[in-house]
Amino acid sequence: MLSNLSRLLTYACALLYAILGALLFFLPEGLAPVFAWKVTAFMTITIGGWCLGNAWLAYINARRWEWKRVFTSLIYLWLFGVGELIVLFVFRDKLKLEHPIAWLYFITLIVNTLAAFVGVVDYLRLRPSSQSSGPVFSNIQSLPAFAFVLFVGFLGLYGITAQIGDPGTNGGIFPEVMSLFTLRSFGVFYFSLALAVVPYFWSRSLNAVLHHSFAAYGLIVFITAAAFIYIRLFDFAAHPGGLAYFGAYLAVGIPLFFIFRKYGTGK
Repeated sequence: MLSNLSRLLTYACALLYAILGALLFFLPEGLAPVFAWKVTAFMTITIGGWCLGNAWLAYINARRWEWKRVFTSLIYLWLFGVGELIVLFVFRDKLKLEHPIAWLYFITLIVNTLAAFVGVVDYLRLRPSSQSSGPVFSNIQSLPAFAFVLFVGFLGLYGITAQIGDPGTNGGIFPEVMSLFTLRSFGVFYFSLALAVVPYFWSRSLNAVLHHSFAAYGLIVFITAAAFIYIRLFDFAAHPGGLAYFGAYLAVGIPLFFIFRKYGTGK
C-alpha cells in the first residue's frame, strides 16, 4: 500500500472537504455571494454536495487503505483536486479570495493536489499490486460501467470544451445559466468520475467495484439532495433535459442501494 504520509493527507482531505462541504451545503444563500467566483445558491449547494461526497470518499479510502480496493477512488480524488486547481489557475482573473470560504476552497484543493502528488510518487516508488484474488465480474456485468464511462465522460468532456451558448449551457439540463468558470468546474468533476472507472475494464475485481461504488455513493446522495432542495428552479415542461439531471443520479443511486444489500460494500 502507499505510505502513511499519503494516508494522512487523504484523511486531511476528508476533514477539509467535510468542513467546506457542510458550510456550502447548509448555508448556500449566504455564501454564494462571497464564494471564490460568481455562483448562485443552487450552484453553491451543488458544489457543497461534491465536497461532502469527496469527504466521505476520502475518509472511507483512508480507513480501508488497501490499494487493490481503493486505487480507483483515489484516482478520482487526485484527478478532481488537480483538475479543479487548474480551473482556478485558468480563471485566476475572475477568482475572488476576499472571504474565508473562498480561501478554504483554495486551500482544500491545494491539500488535495499535494495528496495526489505524494500518492503518485508513492505508487511509482512502491508499485503496489491492484490484482485481487476475489471474485470478478463478467463481460455482461461490465456493461453498466462501460455505459457510465461513455455518458459521464461525454458530459465531462463537453463541460471542459463547450462554450457559453452551446446546447445545454443555457439552462437546458442544469436549470441555471453557468459562467464558463462554473461550466469548466462541473466538466472536471464529471470527467474525473469517468476516468477513474476506466481501470476496471482490465482489473475486474468485484470487491474493488463495490468499494468504489460505496465510496462514491456520498456524491450521489448529496448532489441529488441539493437538486431536490432547489427543485423549484426546474421547469420540466419548458426544459425536459432537467429530467435527465435527476434521472442520471437516481438511475445509478437506487440500483446501487440494492446491490450493496445483496453483495456488500467491498470491505
